[in-house]
Amino acid sequence: MRIKQIGVVLAAAAVFASPATPALAASRIVPLDLATGQQPENIALEPGGSADLTFAYTGEIGRVTPGGRVSVIARIPVPADGDVPVVHQKLFLGGIVRAPGGDLYVAVSTGTAATGLYRVRPGTAPVQMAALPPAGFQNGVARDPATGDLFVADSFGSTIWRVSRGRVTAFATGELLAPVNGFGANGIKVHAGAVWVSNLDRGTLVRFPLTGGPGRVVATGLGPVDDFAFHGGTVIAAINQENRVVAVDRNGTHPILSTSDGLANPTAIAVRDDAVYVTDGAYFGGSPNLLQATLAANTCSAEFDGSVTTTTSLPAASGTEVANTRHGVAG
Repeated sequence: MRIKQIGVVLAAAAVFASPATPALAASRIVPLDLATGQQPENIALEPGGSADLTFAYTGEIGRVTPGGRVSVIARIPVPADGDVPVVHQKLFLGGIVRAPGGDLYVAVSTGTAATGLYRVRPGTAPVQMAALPPAGFQNGVARDPATGDLFVADSFGSTIWRVSRGRVTAFATGELLAPVNGFGANGIKVHAGAVWVSNLDRGTLVRFPLTGGPGRVVATGLGPVDDFAFHGGTVIAAINQENRVVAVDRNGTHPILSTSDGLANPTAIAVRDDAVYVTDGAYFGGSPNLLQATLAANTCSAEFDGSVTTTTSLPAASGTEVANTRHGVAG
């Protein structure tokens, strides 16, 4: 395994003099190596404080220690004939989640039969444990802690796939998950009895009950929203091309981080206690990194949880704006 020491991690000296909002008490950055393809797409946290990252196009899964050391813990082979829809790379690594026993599950897109959900046990070869449609773009991954079921957001196929004991079924499909010009369903989480999914093209957050039934849009006007996570009842969301991280509650959106804090196309969010971790893929400029910040108690004032019942209309297929264009909860 290739191990690379990443310089000196910015700690106390990385506390910015002018943070985006008072919501942040501190922040620090672990720089990643763009030249070797270390463009992080998603993140899973280890109990000891390390962060596991998928590097989008290399097939590598990296681990960043609390001290800032980066190592490659697994590699998924890049097929010579791979051609991933939309991005037209030979391989794309999307979401990653960690099971309690330490297994990692990673979404892999290749445009070939190698597309699917992989189980990764550090020190052993990754195994494809569920095949998914090669014509799709397999992106975010979530795990239901109650059942162990895994959910994969297909950004191109307008579908959430459910993987239960190796059996693949379509948990949800349709317009709420569909792209407009490129990427639809993207980030995905299981929270408060539901599967929550962001739609990047439409700037929406959608909630599907785990018990079945139709999904509904619960937030609009978010912009190109990629991944997200929950901090209590508040959503912390990465707004990729706009280089923003925001908190979403019932009163709207609240800025947390921006380019001045080191963001370069934020791709994923993970939260543990009051610490938020952000991966920056630098797909459109800047430098890739892993950013860590501390959320203050006043990040949001009104919880955004499963009690939301309002809906909104979808944008037209042409990509025109929805009638209700205000940020935050749709109503």
